[in-house]
Amino acid sequence: MDQSQRYANLALKEADLIRAGGHVLCAYVMKPRAGHAYLETAAHFAAESSTGTNVEVSTTDDFTRTVDALVYEVDEARELMKIAYPINLFDRNIIDGRAMVASFLTLTIGNNQGMADVEYAKMHDFYVPPKLLQLFDGPSAGIADLWRVLGRPVTDGGLVVGTIVKPKLGLQPEPFAAAAHAFWLGGDFIKNDEPQGNQVFAPLRRTIALVADAMRRAQDSTGQAKLFSANITADDPFEMIARGEYILETFAENANHVAFLVDGYVAGPSAVTLARRYFPQQFLHYHRAGHGAVTSAQSKRGYSAFVLSKMARLSGASGIHTGTMGYGKMEGGKDDRGIAYMIERDAADGPYFHQEWAGMRPTTPIISGGMNALRIPGFFNNLGHGNVILTAGGGAYGHIDGAAAGARSLRQAYECWKAGADPLAHARDHREFARAFESFPADADKLFPGWRRALNLV
Repeated sequence: MDQSQRYANLALKEADLIRAGGHVLCAYVMKPRAGHAYLETAAHFAAESSTGTNVEVSTTDDFTRTVDALVYEVDEARELMKIAYPINLFDRNIIDGRAMVASFLTLTIGNNQGMADVEYAKMHDFYVPPKLLQLFDGPSAGIADLWRVLGRPVTDGGLVVGTIVKPKLGLQPEPFAAAAHAFWLGGDFIKNDEPQGNQVFAPLRRTIALVADAMRRAQDSTGQAKLFSANITADDPFEMIARGEYILETFAENANHVAFLVDGYVAGPSAVTLARRYFPQQFLHYHRAGHGAVTSAQSKRGYSAFVLSKMARLSGASGIHTGTMGYGKMEGGKDDRGIAYMIERDAADGPYFHQEWAGMRPTTPIISGGMNALRIPGFFNNLGHGNVILTAGGGAYGHIDGAAAGARSLRQAYECWKAGADPLAHARDHREFARAFESFPADADKLFPGWRRALNLV
């Protein structure tokens, strides 16, 4: 059934739609299956995403047609289609009238992903108009709150040096807390990795009690505040609340040193919103484990990592992992800095749309995945600033002199970049950074040929 007469209007202009402010705009890369025309398939996609089905129904009336999703631009050569969704289509809370990411996904990435006439369709960008934007929660806490705890300026407070205790699973409470204490002697921030929770060999209540004690001891010995991101992810919202309340009670006077980590992709928007609303004073750490199933460049369906990060800001994430932009072990490239810019700035350009955030608090990029001190200068040259959280697991615990030295090497690498210094010259005056070259010789050979001679190691 050709529905292009109803669900497509190529006379609509994007600038006019943005000016009117009544639609969410979405850009997809879409390919019809063989034998199906592009515009007809796009219109069917819009129908399935809003008010239509694959046949005419007798219950459609004149009002229904006012909330049709409309295809307003197609470029078959680029496999690009853009759809305008009236904002009144989206679900609102009955308790407070707020908007929800779950509804956004249900409409824009819903049944349309399984349509028989669509070979693939993936969302690469979206635009939210001011009238709807103000109905999303947005973050309640941010990196400025962490800088405040660390005693730094709340503007441009700089790199938060963090890690993930390794191995990610298999440590019992005592060695886990000991590994945390060792890193804190040189670094700022430790996060649970995404699977860490309440395993039978590492009960949460015992582990958290020991980690809280390790934080106190590290703070006493260094005279510096420390931070911990505790995983509260669970299927059951009451379990998440129970974990969060126990953690805050246990850290006690250091409760404001605690972030809450939520596996936002696998647990979904409900888990993120629960943490955002029930614990609004805590930094909400959005871990995106599993996202590659749909966001990977190899996946032709779902949505991109850019879209995931933008949704995370809407739902209230204080920080989200954004990859290493080609400088670590995870998939990605230098142009992924556009993800960081979109979530941290008040206005930014996406692949297809410019977004104004109208003062919504920023979401902090969290950098992890194969980073070490040698990769830091290049990474920050590409990003252009250092106001991020770094969580380098192997980059800290893989340092030849241990975790504390690894943490110091990461900070020294950041200071090298900030000063615009030559890394090899900087290493000669900073032992931990210099020892990072010996700790990660394959990276050193690739990034800094001749480093052994420059550091008098030959």
